[in-house]
Amino acid sequence: MSTQKSMIREYGWHPSYTVSSVDHVMTPALVVYPEIIASNIERTLALLGGDADRWRVHIKTAKLGYTLRMLIERGIRNFKCATTLELLVACECGAADVLLAYPVIGANARRLREIAEQFPDVRISVLVENEEQARQWRGSRLGVFIDINPGMNRTGIDEGHGAEVFNLAKAMGASGLEFRGLHYYDGQHREPEEQERAKAAHHGYHRLMEFVVEINRMGIRVPEVITAGTPTLPSSLSYEGFQNAGFVHRVSPGTVVYSDASSIAQLSPKYGYRPAVLVLTRVVSHPRVGIVTCDAGHKAVSADSGVPTCVVLGRSELTPLSPSEEHLPLEVEGGAVGPRVGEALFLLPRHICPTVNNFDDALLVRNGEIVGTEKVSARGREMPLLRSSHKVVSTIDGDGRG
Repeated sequence: MSTQKSMIREYGWHPSYTVSSVDHVMTPALVVYPEIIASNIERTLALLGGDADRWRVHIKTAKLGYTLRMLIERGIRNFKCATTLELLVACECGAADVLLAYPVIGANARRLREIAEQFPDVRISVLVENEEQARQWRGSRLGVFIDINPGMNRTGIDEGHGAEVFNLAKAMGASGLEFRGLHYYDGQHREPEEQERAKAAHHGYHRLMEFVVEINRMGIRVPEVITAGTPTLPSSLSYEGFQNAGFVHRVSPGTVVYSDASSIAQLSPKYGYRPAVLVLTRVVSHPRVGIVTCDAGHKAVSADSGVPTCVVLGRSELTPLSPSEEHLPLEVEGGAVGPRVGEALFLLPRHICPTVNNFDDALLVRNGEIVGTEKVSARGREMPLLRSSHKVVSTIDGDGRG
């Protein structure tokens, strides 16, 4: 985190983050800056040579229908998501092509079919890594991507097991499923130096291209190859093997839309990304000399990336310590008194995606003024019981006892 903090110090406080009516804001609050979001989107499109069709945005970061509509207004039509609720919001906002990039089974798979029937004009696809998963999509209009495990070891077929990939591609063709291509999320590459990261990523892309060549040799066309989250975005775009390769190559970063302390540290300043979402918090206690506490514990700022969970913008003398649910202690450099109780601070999370998911609503700020609020419409999950299931009867008595 020291590298991240030093980079944020260089970045410094920017006047555009000011909220003039902060005294009227309950904290912790999620603060969204649309103009900076727009800039981050344009930066990404510029890296793609202006071709919006090459970006399959992962909306686990965006979460807000408001942000999805901003993307769509700028010509982006291809999306990736992780939950049925994110899929539903994307379809409602006008997405043309959405991949549910998560291995859905059972009732989750049936819910996905319901959404696909509800939005027949949206091209919806799923991931598979074995024939059992593929069989559940027979008779549907859903497209299917084969998920390759590039070494992140979350999902997918191990990239060392090429025969499994080839057999699955052949089996899908025999069962009448629409083979959409290969999904390869290389999110494990987080080397601090971009050249190191590119070298590691390109090694994996060489193997991926061997899969493409072999599948084509089998007489099966690979229409699309999806790579790259935020850390490997430059690596993916610099790989010459994806150019003029006979398939559509799409990248799928999502964090770049908002940016956070981790992505600012990982991506060179030359790319021009800026944090577009912050958490507004207040100092609520001064428990001892050298420590102040604000109201942004891990129920506000996600702790999944470790401690410190965030950077306090414009206050380099403050270092976030281990949070509790509602409390975030801050160490004051040199044991000074630090900010007073009641003072507002702005936090840049290390991981913005789950942080956004912690809030029901977001404040929109332009030129220092709060111009509106927006629901974080894709946070959380849908009702766990399928809509097509039997009616649920309450087990609660009239007096409230079970």
